[in-house]
Amino acid sequence: MIDVNQLRKGVIYEWDNALWKVIDFWHIKMGRGKAVIRTKARNLRTGSTVEHTFDSGDRVQNATLETVQVQYLYTEGDLCYFMNLETYDQPVINKSVLGEQWWYLKDGTTVKIVQYGEEPLDIELPVTVDLLVTEAGVAVRGDTSGNVQKLARTETGLEVSVPAFVNTGDTIRVDTRDGSYVTRV
Repeated sequence: MIDVNQLRKGVIYEWDNALWKVIDFWHIKMGRGKAVIRTKARNLRTGSTVEHTFDSGDRVQNATLETVQVQYLYTEGDLCYFMNLETYDQPVINKSVLGEQWWYLKDGTTVKIVQYGEEPLDIELPVTVDLLVTEAGVAVRGDTSGNVQKLARTETGLEVSVPAFVNTGDTIRVDTRDGSYVTRV
């Protein structure tokens, strides 16, 4: 059991017979009353997102999870297929459960799958991924006096705001935590 004051972004816990991953949290202290911890959490089995409100001092069950190194293979419909690099098993995760993370997956990407027993629940992406630009918009230099940005679409369909010098066919490095452009590779 863990205290709800220890919940932070990315923590996974069991509550109400489901596994939840904290997307965002707020610690709210009212004048004379008790503090309240409000979390925005995603159900790791269904992909639904809800807000939970806990009183300070409440406890939730800590989830015992393990991580396994896998390689992304392909997506078919709503299912993403991976291959365990040790046993060659092929775990499957629904795209709705992955949320926005699946935009960073391309063939051959090595990630870690978070498992609850034998059930794959979530993935841990590397901090940055290299993606090929398939479409790059046009940036007009006269529109701004500072850093000129334009939208670019990558091979996975992710849209990233990039500097004006990035063109179609370039490979860019994208930060998976916030989807921002890092550098041209």
